[in-house]
Amino acid sequence: MTVNGQEVTADVEPRTLLVHFLRENLRLTGTHVGCETGYCGACTIHVDGQPVKSCTMLAAQADGASVTTIEGLAQNGELHPVQEGFWERHGLQCGFCTPGMIMSAAALLAENDNPSEDQIRHGIEGNLCRCTGYHNIVRAVEYAGAKVRGEEPPAPDWEGAS
Repeated sequence: MTVNGQEVTADVEPRTLLVHFLRENLRLTGTHVGCETGYCGACTIHVDGQPVKSCTMLAAQADGASVTTIEGLAQNGELHPVQEGFWERHGLQCGFCTPGMIMSAAALLAENDNPSEDQIRHGIEGNLCRCTGYHNIVRAVEYAGAKVRGEEPPAPDWEGAS
């Protein structure tokens, strides 16, 4: 498989989950292990451009695939617009869900660079956050969408508040 642009070859046990292969074999620990049942979304990555919960996929199933993890999202030292949006709009608190949330949001914006708030919420509904209440996550994705479109991101909610 190709992981973050690098060809990777390894022998693994047939039962090795992709999330464990990434973390343990490749030391790409940005992909988090949350529930290991596909419920929380902390392990979301891209496989051939599509968001996948890597705890639900065997490493062997990714044979020949192109895999992108949170570590491979930034390009040439520049944050991906969603990563920048999470920074600028305070879209994280503890950070545990953040990599999976960012990967899901990046996939959403790759399909629709101008999603409504409802579309954003639907696009990230497979990712659970126990800290934020999602408000700033949605604002982070709106910010990123504007950046992807080449527009000025909307002002944060807190500007002009009295």
